[in-house]
Amino acid sequence: MTFRVAAADTLLVLGDSLSAGYRMAANSAWPALLNKQWSQKNIHVVNASISGDTAAQGLSRLPVLLEQHKPQWVLIELGGNDGLRGFPPQTVEDTLQQIITQVQAAGAKPLLMQIRLPANYGRRYNEAFSAIYPQLAQKYDLPLLPFFMEQVYLKPGWMQDDGIHPTAEAQPFIADLMAKELTPLLSK
Repeated sequence: MTFRVAAADTLLVLGDSLSAGYRMAANSAWPALLNKQWSQKNIHVVNASISGDTAAQGLSRLPVLLEQHKPQWVLIELGGNDGLRGFPPQTVEDTLQQIITQVQAAGAKPLLMQIRLPANYGRRYNEAFSAIYPQLAQKYDLPLLPFFMEQVYLKPGWMQDDGIHPTAEAQPFIADLMAKELTPLLSK
């Protein structure tokens, strides 16, 4: 008789500082909190987010991450640093497209998060940048998750002094919000 150990399904979070837990302990960031929440569900959350990463940097790290973790799902939370640096929207879109196709080629399901930029980047650039995400979601028939920061910005004490990154106090809220958004997508 053979016994098979049930392997946990894996959600890989490929993101930047918003998911890495900028200026806080890694175990305080929302992906670590979500991993604790989901331990009973047998879903393992791997946080492969790095502060400052552009979409191209995420793409360059992706093959090793896919091989190492063999995820069932990959949450793509990238592009914000590209936008903050004023990269052409078409370049960001092309890179995200490569990430999506690599994730699919590895047999995993890509999940895309909408990213938005501060208003001071100008309406035309912001609109072109924001449009990348729904276009890719439609083209590849992917779920498009709402940008969690839109619910964090307005809460007193939930933003760091830089006005860009959430505080450690905001992380449990983000983890709960992401659990609510992700649960129906991972159960399919």
